[in-house]
Amino acid sequence: MSEDSSRDEADAPKQASSESPRPPRPPWSEFRGALEEAGFRPSRQLGQNFLLDENAARAIARDAQVSPGDAVLEVGPGCGFLSVHLAHAGVQLLAVEIDDRLAPIAERFLAPYPNAKVVVGDILEGKHSLNGSVLATLPPGGAWHLISNLPYSVSAPVLALCAGLECPPISMTVLIQEEVAQRLLAQPGTREWGPLTVGVLQSFTPERVRGLAPALFWPRPKVQSTVVRLIRRDGLAPAELRRFRSAFAARLLRQRRQSLARVLKDMFRSREQAGQLLTSRGIGGEIRAETLAPDELWGMAEEARELGWTPDPS
Repeated sequence: MSEDSSRDEADAPKQASSESPRPPRPPWSEFRGALEEAGFRPSRQLGQNFLLDENAARAIARDAQVSPGDAVLEVGPGCGFLSVHLAHAGVQLLAVEIDDRLAPIAERFLAPYPNAKVVVGDILEGKHSLNGSVLATLPPGGAWHLISNLPYSVSAPVLALCAGLECPPISMTVLIQEEVAQRLLAQPGTREWGPLTVGVLQSFTPERVRGLAPALFWPRPKVQSTVVRLIRRDGLAPAELRRFRSAFAARLLRQRRQSLARVLKDMFRSREQAGQLLTSRGIGGEIRAETLAPDELWGMAEEARELGWTPDPS
């Protein structure tokens, strides 16, 4: 066994014995007391809004439809309120918290659960990738689930990057701001339809599960929050192709209200190639980019690559 694999096994959360009695889940008041004792103040920059309703936390754990022993990644566990409900359900929980003020509090509440582990770190590794060391501790082949009250500041990039993995997770059950939920569930031609929608739809089928009022959080956000569950699609295209399609759609939708003929001419810097692509796809040049269905966008992206289009360097 290699040194790296030994380290990964040591870092992974240990499975709880099915015979061990599950400890009681503490109420929010105990978490709030621990935060006050530590002199903690939420960071607006990190998008910290803590779920405080026990019924909502239990519901999210049920909404995820995971079983004991399933591997779960939680991004932004905060003080561990939702984490305890997930660990109580018997999953193998890996919770990644960027705020080193919060991680010890979460660890304290998760101490009775040998099936849970808290890691201090950023789930994002730059703008375009997830934390490689975190991904390396998860089961291969995408045999894991994302369940999180995602911090507002990282919800869209985390979802997009998970969708772009070579092997995306089996499912993602996320509590996110309503604006992001609308983008995930948007239809072509609507204001919310955009690159996030198109990118995530390549890998997942999303569904709205429930809405949560601002009063169920501390501090109280100014916006409504929504639980969305996303199920991985069968027969995914290779990750490189999915990322290319996403880049093509993002560029096309930068000029969403202009005609396809105009946008493609700008992208190819050639009226002839733009016309060739439209003719090949049987799409009228007067159509606006924002009205194209996912299959139309993906097919157009693949032909654009054959014609030599490449994304702008980022």
